[in-house]
Amino acid sequence: MRPPIHTTDPANATQDMSPNLEAMTSSAPDVPPASEPSSPDPLILYGESFASRLLLGTSRYPSPLVLHRAVGRSQPAMLTASLRRQTGGSSAEASRSFWQLLQAMAVPVLPNTAGCHTVQEVITTAEMAREVFETDWIKLELIGDTDTLQPDVVHLPQAAEHLIRAGFKVLPYCTEDLVLCRRLVEVGCQAVMPWAAPIGTGQGPVNPYAMRMLRERLEVPMIVDAGLGRPSHACTVMEWGYDAVLLNTAVALAQDPVAMAGAFAQAVSAGRAAFLGGTMSAQEAAQASTPVLGTPFWHQT
Repeated sequence: MRPPIHTTDPANATQDMSPNLEAMTSSAPDVPPASEPSSPDPLILYGESFASRLLLGTSRYPSPLVLHRAVGRSQPAMLTASLRRQTGGSSAEASRSFWQLLQAMAVPVLPNTAGCHTVQEVITTAEMAREVFETDWIKLELIGDTDTLQPDVVHLPQAAEHLIRAGFKVLPYCTEDLVLCRRLVEVGCQAVMPWAAPIGTGQGPVNPYAMRMLRERLEVPMIVDAGLGRPSHACTVMEWGYDAVLLNTAVALAQDPVAMAGAFAQAVSAGRAAFLGGTMSAQEAAQASTPVLGTPFWHQT
């Protein structure tokens, strides 16, 4: 791989990218290199297996060291990063340091098209990202509203279809709208990434009914992307049967991002285990959990 012209995530990339990567990583816990997953319940995307069901963003962390440690604690399946073409010596230096950090962590990179507002912007950015990162994976982001960062649901299928025909493995960021997600699957997406709430709000699932119906109606893998603020939010959507979650702000802006990364990883695992275990159905009335054997007959009505 050759270093990118400039890589950064939107909304304030990881700050203070020190060029002394060796000194930084030597004081951080080791991040084991990527290997074949040994999990009996791997995440399958486009035929590839991942041991973790947590994906992690790389922006807005207090420092590269904190990001490195958060990755080491949570062991995500992928790290997201966006491509930006900028000029200036300081930006180029920060870009090189960031790229070296990604390589040192040895976690698969999921480039995204953050900040794109037209289909042509998406296509151009995705092609550049493929050349820079040498991967066909792309997280498709096509923004339709700059205030809410809501996806452009009208043109999103068109962009996805073009990228799929160009050989990309597309993970589209979308809303929880069933018709939209179904259309994305029809054009070739083998997974979709509906939001729980607008990006960075941390509100958790604001439309549980729609999200649960979406999970019931579509059989492709679904990754909840955006809007989760607490580990309990991640656990909840995993209990509903979602296949994975992607986080950034909830971890990066926590008081202790490293501890929060670990908490989310545990929540995702717990939610998945609960889904596989099968939760009980809610009941309208109380039901005694103690046996009636030996109880006087007049209490057994």
